[in-house]
Amino acid sequence: MAKLGNPQETIAILQRYNVRLQKKYGQNFLIDEHVLEKIVDAAEIGPDDFVLEIGPGIGTMTQYLAEAAGKVCAVEIDRQLIPILEYTLKDYDNVTIMNADIMKVDIRKLAEEENGGRPIKVVANLPYYITTPIIMALLEKSVPLHSITVMVQKEVAERMQEGPGTKDYGALSLAVRYYAEPYIVAYVPPNCFIPRPAVGSAVIRLTRHDQPPVKVKDEEFMFRIIRASFNQRRKTLQNGLYNSPELHIEKARTVAALEQMGYPATIRGEKLTLEDFAKLSDLLGEENA
Repeated sequence: MAKLGNPQETIAILQRYNVRLQKKYGQNFLIDEHVLEKIVDAAEIGPDDFVLEIGPGIGTMTQYLAEAAGKVCAVEIDRQLIPILEYTLKDYDNVTIMNADIMKVDIRKLAEEENGGRPIKVVANLPYYITTPIIMALLEKSVPLHSITVMVQKEVAERMQEGPGTKDYGALSLAVRYYAEPYIVAYVPPNCFIPRPAVGSAVIRLTRHDQPPVKVKDEEFMFRIIRASFNQRRKTLQNGLYNSPELHIEKARTVAALEQMGYPATIRGEKLTLEDFAKLSDLLGEENA
């Protein structure tokens, strides 16, 4: 089977199977061999690795992963693509194809059965409409995870890597920093895909921390504070926490906690670091106890 990184091969497969692209799944197939090799290199895939690929499409990146990894499990939600995957991956005996919604897959169980519970590596060309839910589910669910190397919308990749005070800094930036170390591997223009997306893309690698970089008494409470702080970006942090229906923290309490941290009452959430949010969470949480 010829490599699908070649655009002509991809077009031939799509025509042979009369593939109707599903807008609801955000399907854009990668057709640049250099980018495919860069993704596999960035993920540091080796013969001892078990790789979970989300959204293999017609198997383009799966071929490259299968040549580098010990085992690959490719999870594809679109049933019409399964016969194509069975054809394009027929030469690789280390690939398992699963027709499922990744949000409903028990990844911990999969890692236990296929990799003895050892940390797995996730690689994906993610549909842009569901990028954040998938990444957060992987990070939050205590999945044994070494790294996530994914193709995402350029702006989303930059948001994950941004620091305090920048316009793209927000709840996603903080969540990613809490669980992993983000690194943008490469920017990928629209002409590297069939069909061409309307926006630029980027490959980002998230390397899971052994331990979170900050200590916090109540992780869930901290993230509720973070979300509330950015739900109304233009408002002060005290207003954000007061207006949040899931928190409704009195302004005086927030102001007192901020003053204890050395911050003015008028500060916005975008100015606070992950360490600051952990401290604020602990101070406000003490009063809740």
